[in-house]
Amino acid sequence: MTAPIEAPVPQAHALAQILIADAARAQKRWAALARTPTHEQHLVAKRHLDYENASRLRLITAQHGWPGRQLVGVEGATAAWQIALHADGIAEFQRIAERLMHRAAHQGDASFRQWAHLHDRCLLNSGRPQQFGTQYQHGPHGPQRLPVLDPATLNDRRDAVGLPPAAPALTAVRHRLTAHRGPSEEEAEGTSAPVMAAV
Repeated sequence: MTAPIEAPVPQAHALAQILIADAARAQKRWAALARTPTHEQHLVAKRHLDYENASRLRLITAQHGWPGRQLVGVEGATAAWQIALHADGIAEFQRIAERLMHRAAHQGDASFRQWAHLHDRCLLNSGRPQQFGTQYQHGPHGPQRLPVLDPATLNDRRDAVGLPPAAPALTAVRHRLTAHRGPSEEEAEGTSAPVMAAV
């Protein structure tokens, strides 16, 4: 019998608490934005909170690198990812955060699944199709996946980073947004879509 794997104790507890508090403050707006059709995104006016959070995350990454599980624990690392995912207003930093998180994932200090969401977001923000199909926008019949590079091999790429197949993931996103529940990273697709969904 093997002992259960325990989450690492954060080395920087205070830093973790800052990240968690920042993400929690923005969570309500992100959830509302996830259910707002693109043409009604008056909520975008409140993006100052995302900018403020991203600016603080930028300072943290400049001092510590990516705030991964070892530094800030699982909850703090998830909060850092959520903040980076919503840093669309600071696209240059968002791309830096994506590269730092990718490196951390290769070192076992970040989630490849979460990184895939951030990677797709960065690709779309630079006008390119997404690689893993994690980003959606509202369409006339509910959430629609934004353009994907080479759709024929999408499920293989998703599987490589621990994401479920694309079709059930889209169904889960539609169900989650229809049910008016808050997004959860544990649900089939995770929690992001650039135009409509938020962590």
